[in-house]
Amino acid sequence: MVESIFIGISGLLSGLEYLFTEGLQNVIMLFLGGFLLYLGIKKEVEPLLLVPIGFGCILVNLPLSDLMDEGGVIRIFYDMGIMNELFPLLIFVGIGAMTDFGPLLENPKILLLGAAGQFGIFLTLLLALALGFDKLEAVSIGIIGACDGPTAIYVTSQYAPQLLGAVSVAAYSYMSLVPIIQPPIMKVLTTKREKTIRMGVVKKTVSDRTRLFFPLVVTLVTGLIAPKGLPLMGMIMLGNFMKESAVVARLTHASENEIANIVTLFLGLAIGGTMEGHAFLKTQTLAIFGLGFLAICLDTATGVLFGKLMCLLTGGKVNPLIGAAGISAYPMAARVAQVQGQRYDKQNYLLMHAMGANTGGQIGSVMAAAVMLSILKGMGLI
Repeated sequence: MVESIFIGISGLLSGLEYLFTEGLQNVIMLFLGGFLLYLGIKKEVEPLLLVPIGFGCILVNLPLSDLMDEGGVIRIFYDMGIMNELFPLLIFVGIGAMTDFGPLLENPKILLLGAAGQFGIFLTLLLALALGFDKLEAVSIGIIGACDGPTAIYVTSQYAPQLLGAVSVAAYSYMSLVPIIQPPIMKVLTTKREKTIRMGVVKKTVSDRTRLFFPLVVTLVTGLIAPKGLPLMGMIMLGNFMKESAVVARLTHASENEIANIVTLFLGLAIGGTMEGHAFLKTQTLAIFGLGFLAICLDTATGVLFGKLMCLLTGGKVNPLIGAAGISAYPMAARVAQVQGQRYDKQNYLLMHAMGANTGGQIGSVMAAAVMLSILKGMGLI
């Protein structure tokens, strides 16, 4: 008994000695892990992911922790779901099962707003290259601007795993901050008249057959244009196809709920495990957060500006505010467009139109990643 107590005290002293000598970075990360838990629990900022990420961050930064060593439990999660792409792809099946492409199909030209909302990705990629990041790292950083956590995780885990923690936390943090980041940009870039444009009610005219064939067509087009991104697009369209087929309700429900929840838990712990202090606290981490913020701002701005162009070309029938929903933060960005529209006109209902742009952004972000990966493959970099 006394020997056990002595061993425990000795271990505690060794751990404290490590923290106060070599473990300053770990101490900082313990506080960061606690802050992520605070954001997830108290502020309800993406709690399903930030809670396991924060807890994983704490676990891996405790003195003499071996959870990310070979055979450690978090390392097992990382190897079985991050290194082989499994976790983000399974989450995409769930996203597809939860996504309604109806508003987009009712007004297909809105898809252009989803494309415009990806320009910030490419502009940030060029800036990252100028700052000295290599091509694979620059692609991973640029994709933060898509506001699409699973896509960012998929790309980074495969081609810049050393940046996974920083990119993942940045992507999900900024996604949760969309209601704060976007409104000032929307306000500055639009006139009072544009803010009050009413777009009418979205009527259901698209047949169930069209909705069923849409995911198949998108998958085929992606396979022909950017085959390297087919795993991403294929999984999201598989989930949507199961939903629209209406004959595999159990699989659809499992994809939306049980599978997505389990994978999110393991994914969060694995990401938190990459946030060991000595590896995470580097100058490039701050640069990644800064570039990610810039990417989202640029995506929002280009989406709104393209909305203004569509407004001009349609004779004032498109409210440019819905252009901000062209990013992939689904359905948060669409709700932001609705809220901002009603700030200037209480009777203006932009939600369904913004949902169309938002689902277009979902497709656009995956397609942007697919195109970049295919280009990198053509250059022989992957």
